[in-house]
Amino acid sequence: MFEGLSDRLSGILSGLTRRGALTEADVTAAMREVRRALLEADVALEVVRGFTDKVKEKAVGAVVLKSVTPGQMVVKIVNDELVAMLGTDAETIDLNAPAPVPILMVGLQGSGKTTTTAKIARRLSDREKRKVLLASLDTRRPAAMEQLAVLAKQVGVESLPIIAGQSAVQIAKRAMDAARLGGFDVVMLDTAGRTTVDEALMAEAAEVKAATQPHEVLLVADALTGQDAVNTARAFDQRLGVTGIVLTRMDGDSRGGAALSMRAVTGKPIKLVGTGEKVDALEEFHPARVANRILGMGDIVSLVEKAAETIDHEQALRTAEKMRKGKFDLEDLSMQLGQMEKMGGIGGLMGMLPGMGAIKKQVEGANLDEKMFKRQRAIISSMTPQERKNPDLLKNSRKKRIAAGAGVDVSEINKLLKMHRTMADMMKAMGSGKRGIGQALGSMFGLGGGGMGGGMPGLPPGMPEPTPEQIAQLEKQFGGKLPPMPPGLGGGGGMPKMPGLPGLGGPKLPGLGGFMPGKKK
Repeated sequence: MFEGLSDRLSGILSGLTRRGALTEADVTAAMREVRRALLEADVALEVVRGFTDKVKEKAVGAVVLKSVTPGQMVVKIVNDELVAMLGTDAETIDLNAPAPVPILMVGLQGSGKTTTTAKIARRLSDREKRKVLLASLDTRRPAAMEQLAVLAKQVGVESLPIIAGQSAVQIAKRAMDAARLGGFDVVMLDTAGRTTVDEALMAEAAEVKAATQPHEVLLVADALTGQDAVNTARAFDQRLGVTGIVLTRMDGDSRGGAALSMRAVTGKPIKLVGTGEKVDALEEFHPARVANRILGMGDIVSLVEKAAETIDHEQALRTAEKMRKGKFDLEDLSMQLGQMEKMGGIGGLMGMLPGMGAIKKQVEGANLDEKMFKRQRAIISSMTPQERKNPDLLKNSRKKRIAAGAGVDVSEINKLLKMHRTMADMMKAMGSGKRGIGQALGSMFGLGGGGMGGGMPGLPPGMPEPTPEQIAQLEKQFGGKLPPMPPGLGGGGGMPKMPGLPGLGGPKLPGLGGFMPGKKK
């Protein structure tokens, strides 16, 4: 989501930054376009008015218009106001209360409430090391209780035994009693939903709240419903006193208006966002990072955190040592391809890299098939350990055998070997210290350059290491301290290096250079 809004705002603001000086008329015209872009993204009208008025008030001041770089100052003001609209600071689920801590999950039917309840339970169990009990209070929807019980097993937490004939309030009280007796830290109460907000739904949720006195009341809202999600949030907050919002389907093609409006309309923070169907597809909502991505500034911090979560440290150290010695075999390539998949593929990574929006569009426009990664790993899996370590052994007879085992043509194996040779040369150069990962990426994507501690692609060659002041400014821009990279991948000069990206095999694409996955057939 946010892609359409990001493109519009980036285009409007880049027009300002290209000008040497700005007049009040320039700013007014730009704000008119920003207002139109936000309305088209389904942002609430009252929020749009407040946002554009604040930006214009600050942007036409003498400090901006007489600045050396007035266009960039306007971009900074827009970024700051976006962060303020989204909530300034990231807020997580508050568990600072005597155990068992009750958490009431509310929302409309179909918003993903039950699945989100299980996702949060998994997060609290794995990350916070809390003992969690799940209880379904949905006595109306067929198999709702059974669904939560199945999800509880899937995420490794306990669920309240089902007793037919009890009301929602009776189940809630039984859940609290069971939690006290069982020594649970958290009780998650999954309430019933309706297709629309009605009095019966609100009355039942209010009764459960009165009976359990929940420490958190989390509203689960579907980001795809746009303005309806904002109206729903307002209705639930007025009746139940919502403490936080969880937005689902943030990986969908919604225009982002719900996320931008909810915090401003309700005053309640967006605490978590669902980014997929899997039980681990749940992320904290960081306003500063989201604002950066909307304005095309990337999200380095999230990229580094994702790398830190998914990279095997010991394996990274072994790979780094092999790179240092100039060795990079097919087993290493398979590991790199798997790493790329875990981190969201080419599109996911490019969305987090600053200044990569144009290339991302070219990649998407080429109709690339990212399933190519799985096929390439299947080819490598069909080889013997000796063949993976020494690709020179792969003559025609062996290639035919591997092709039959992997269910591909021999030409696919030739492409893979060509990609491996390119990657091996790149890794050898990086291991010798001659090129940073930024330069390697620049070469791969036809950008040229490197610099910034080897961490940022597409910058002019020979750029010096960043100063402590520059690092502090960047950390402020990205909304927090830049976390260190895992061993073997570390950064230079205080800037995190990008995780080692695999060779992106397949035919060359015009204007991109390097190798990308093949087109879909």
